[in-house]
Amino acid sequence: MPRAHLTLDPHFTVGRINRRIFGSFIEHLGRCVYDGIYEPGHPTADSNGFREDVIELVRELGVSTIRYPGGNFVSGFRWEDSVGPRSERPTRLDLAWHSTETNEVGIDEFALWLEKTGSEMMYAVNLGTRGVLEALDVLEYANIASGTALSDARVQNGHPKPHAISMWCLGNEMDGPWQLGHTSAEDYGKLASQTAKAMRQLDPSVELVVCGSSSAHMPTFGAWEHTVLEHTYEDVDYISCHAYYEEIDGDTASFLASAVDMDHFIESVVATADAVRAQLGQTKKINISFDEWNVWYIRRYHSEDKITEIDSWPTAPRLLEDNYSVLDAVVFGNLMISLLKHAERVTSASLAQLVNVIAPIMTEPGGDVWRQTTFYPFALTSRLAVGDALELKLSSDTYETTTYGEVPIIDAVATHDDETGRTAIFLVNRSQRTASEITIDVSHLGTVSLLETHTLADDDIYATNTLVDQTRVTPSPNESASITDGVLTITLPAVSWTAISLGALPAA
Repeated sequence: MPRAHLTLDPHFTVGRINRRIFGSFIEHLGRCVYDGIYEPGHPTADSNGFREDVIELVRELGVSTIRYPGGNFVSGFRWEDSVGPRSERPTRLDLAWHSTETNEVGIDEFALWLEKTGSEMMYAVNLGTRGVLEALDVLEYANIASGTALSDARVQNGHPKPHAISMWCLGNEMDGPWQLGHTSAEDYGKLASQTAKAMRQLDPSVELVVCGSSSAHMPTFGAWEHTVLEHTYEDVDYISCHAYYEEIDGDTASFLASAVDMDHFIESVVATADAVRAQLGQTKKINISFDEWNVWYIRRYHSEDKITEIDSWPTAPRLLEDNYSVLDAVVFGNLMISLLKHAERVTSASLAQLVNVIAPIMTEPGGDVWRQTTFYPFALTSRLAVGDALELKLSSDTYETTTYGEVPIIDAVATHDDETGRTAIFLVNRSQRTASEITIDVSHLGTVSLLETHTLADDDIYATNTLVDQTRVTPSPNESASITDGVLTITLPAVSWTAISLGALPAA
């Protein structure tokens, strides 16, 4: 049996966990909005057409900031199409996903939905086919109380209070040749700087995210970040990271180690940002908004689902509706571990996406809503990971991968909250063959008790939850966990994700 050892000490921290790290993403793509969060004819629909059963699961998931309205969609979007009386809103073609956009849901409706979910909006402006003026217009519409043409239009549209959006993305994936308005790092950096300066003249409190590379595997990765930050360092607060992972050609061993790639991606962007900081003589640090991440079978999309016919522009087509397995959920949980391990610089993140489209929540029109396997690692981590991420001492047996070389069998992160005395530990076992035993030195926490254990595993690592079997895969308590003389011992099944919650006992 492979073995690992972990030492926890609450005195050694990586950084405070920002709740925005548990964000998500809703794009006008496929059935994410229409037939996803919004279905006026559904039995659970509220007076605004939003499905209450979906809202309930979004709240259970524990989502914080939600990025909207795209994504690739935003680079062709005219925001003013989606406000005002619905009967007067134009129908448009969405070139990003080769679909028809009805504009029934826009910024005002989405703000109402966010009130019900308890989430915060992160809004992306169109710097693909538009620019500074349109960014100022939507900011004025959203954030100014009243007294101007655009703010008064919002009031007249039935929204007297400003939406008070704090976080704004300056475009989306502008390094990507697929993006409407794709441009060079030099030209994008100049436009993003101009837009940021203008937006701060209107609302100095906004927090701004500049586009980093759409993938660490882009040929311009690194150079793109460096050039863009040279132009925008003084103007922005975050640079974005985007990463998606999938099992390729049956290489399960490498897929299970996807978080190794995410770790390297984050550390490379931080190093680049800090190099620009030194070059420019700046004192502030640029943080990371990892505002697109997930398991996504993108090859399946390109080979099976992509719409290309000139006369085919469906409304809310079934696109990117990946059905996630136990294996996917374990990798997904490991990606969350990577985000937490870098909590000092990753202070915002967005799971892409939230409903139906590569999502933890699935719906059937007129019917049920259910949790995919990936729902559980997100919901449990969001609920249990509070306070500071800890600097861990982890030793683990290793295994060999084709893509990443030799990697640890066990990966882990832990969090500690001084206020409540609670500690959470998150673990993955990447071994495909055997269970692994891990011993965890918890003596530095004082006397603690086991509050909760949750393990996601299955003899069939490709088992999924579906419309006809919605609870085939759920986490179970891990009965192997025990604490003796300040050492927690637990056995992790092969290909598994585990969460542990510890509580401090009062001194005798």
